[in-house]
Amino acid sequence: MCHTVPVDSLDHLVRCGWTPDGAADAHLPAPALRWLRGKTGLTEKSTPVAPDSALPVGESALPDNVRAELAAVVGPERVLVSRADRLGRAGGLSYVDLLRHRGAGELAVPDAVVVPGSPEEVQRVVEVCAAHGVAIVPFGGGTSVVGGVDAVRGGRPAVVVLDLMRLNKLVSVDAESQLAVLQAGVVAPEAEKLLLPHGFTLGHVPQSFERATIGGFAATRSSGQASAGYGRFEDMVEGVRLATPRGEWRLGVAPASAAGPDLRQLVVGSEGTLGVITEVTVRVRPVPTVRRYEGYVLDGWNSGADAVRALAQGRVLADVTRLSDPTETEVALRLSSGWTAAALRRFLAFVGHTEPCLLILGWEDTSKRRLRDRRKATLRALRGFGALRLGRSTGEKWRHGRFAGPRQRDALMDIGVCVETLETATHWSRLSELRSAVRDALTTTLTAPGRSPVVACHISHAYETGASLYFTVLVPRTDDDPETQWRQAKAAACEAINPLGTITHHHAVGVDHAPYLGAEIGSLGVEVLRSVKSVLDPAGVMNPGKLVP
Repeated sequence: MCHTVPVDSLDHLVRCGWTPDGAADAHLPAPALRWLRGKTGLTEKSTPVAPDSALPVGESALPDNVRAELAAVVGPERVLVSRADRLGRAGGLSYVDLLRHRGAGELAVPDAVVVPGSPEEVQRVVEVCAAHGVAIVPFGGGTSVVGGVDAVRGGRPAVVVLDLMRLNKLVSVDAESQLAVLQAGVVAPEAEKLLLPHGFTLGHVPQSFERATIGGFAATRSSGQASAGYGRFEDMVEGVRLATPRGEWRLGVAPASAAGPDLRQLVVGSEGTLGVITEVTVRVRPVPTVRRYEGYVLDGWNSGADAVRALAQGRVLADVTRLSDPTETEVALRLSSGWTAAALRRFLAFVGHTEPCLLILGWEDTSKRRLRDRRKATLRALRGFGALRLGRSTGEKWRHGRFAGPRQRDALMDIGVCVETLETATHWSRLSELRSAVRDALTTTLTAPGRSPVVACHISHAYETGASLYFTVLVPRTDDDPETQWRQAKAAACEAINPLGTITHHHAVGVDHAPYLGAEIGSLGVEVLRSVKSVLDPAGVMNPGKLVP
C-alpha cells in the first residue's frame, strides 16, 4: 500500500501518489479511458502498487554521536530513524519519484528525519550537522517534481531530512502595513485559515496548494495560478529568516531599498542550498468578496496566444488567465467529463472552430464595481480575436477542479500511463517556436511502434514581454525501464528549451535541471552561486546536488 508519514500533522502525506486512499477524483470515466487507449495505443493492464516491505531500505548510517547531539536539540522522539519514517520523506512527487515508490527504480532514502519545533532549533540542527559533515535536506510538503528534496549525500557519510512540519505558526500580522510573518512549515491551506480571521489572504494558489508550504514557495520561487493579480511568490516576500551553517541571517526591513543588491532575492529561489528558511514575511491582501470565472474558446493557437499577449501588454489580464492549446483542450474535455466522440463533434460544430483553444479567465476582488470594470476592460481587449464565451459554468468547473490533475495522474499511473509535466517561459517573439520545439522533442523521443504520445500545452502565466508554457505528456509506459523512458524524453525537451527560453519558470532547478543551468546563467553566474554557497555553507552540507551544478 502507499506509505503515509505517521507523525503529527502530515498523516495525509502519501508517497506513492498524490491521492489518499478513498479520496475523490482519482478515477477516469470509462469514455475517457476508451479515448486514451485509442489515442495512445494503451493496452488493458493494471499496475499494482508495491508494498512498502518490497522497497529496499538500508540501515541508517547516521553516527550515534551525531544522533545523540541532534536528540539533545529536538528531543529523542524527534530524531526518526525507522524504516517507515525515512521512506515517508524519500523524494518528492515527480513521476519518477512515484515510480520508485511503486517499486520501479532505486530510492534515495535518508538516514534520519529530524523534526525541530522552532527557528532556534533549526539553527542548532544545522550547526550540528555542519560540524559533523552530515548532509541536510530541508523538507516542507515534499511536492518537488525536479528532485529538489532527494536525499543526496553528496559524498558525506550520512544525510538527514530536516522536516519543517512543526514550524506551523502565524507569528504576527501587521494589518496597517498588510504584512504577515509565517513560519516555513505552514501548509498553504492552513496559511489561508490562519490569515482569514484577520481579513487577509495570501492569494497564492499553485497546483501544489493542497500540500506545499510557505518555505517551499519561497525556496523555489513559486508562481500561483492567479499570479497576474497577486504576483509571483517572490513578489510577495518582504523578509526572510534563514538558518545557515554560519549563523542566522535575517533580511528585509523596508518595502524598497537602494542599499545594494536585494539579498532577499538571493535567498528566495535558493532551494535549501544556502540554508533553511524558517520564517517568511509576506505581503497579504484583503480577502476577496466577489469572484467571477468564465470560459472562452478561440480558434487556433496563434490567435489564442495573440489574444493573451494583447491582454498582457494592455495591462488588462484577468487574475487567472490560462490558454490551452487544441490538444490540451481535447484532453481536458475527454478526461474531465468523459465526452463521447459524437458529443465532442457537436461541440466543435457548435462553436465553429476547427482548432479550439480553451481560455479560462478569472477575476477576484473586494468590490463588485471594480471587478465589473476590470472584466469589461479585459473583454474589450479580446474583441477582434473571435473569442466565443462559453459562460461561467465552464470557468467555475475549472476553478473547482483545478487540483484534480495530480489525482488523475495517480489513476493514470495505475493503468500503465507515463504521465508527467514540464514547464518553461520565453518572450512573445519566440513563444510558438518554443512550443513547437518542445512538442517535437517529446513526440520524437516517446513515439514507438504501437505507442503514440499525447503532448498538451497551455499558457499558465503571462507577462508584458512573454509567457510561460506548461506541458503535460501522456504515453503508454514501457515495461522494461519506465524511468529511462521519461528521463530521455525530459532530456530532449530540456535541450530544446535551452536556446529558446528558461529551463524552469516555477518548478525550480533541483537535481533534474542543474545540468542546464549553466547554459542559462553562464559560467560566471555559476561561479557566483558557488561563491555565495561557499561563504554561507563552507562544508557543503546544505541540500547537496541541487541548484548549483
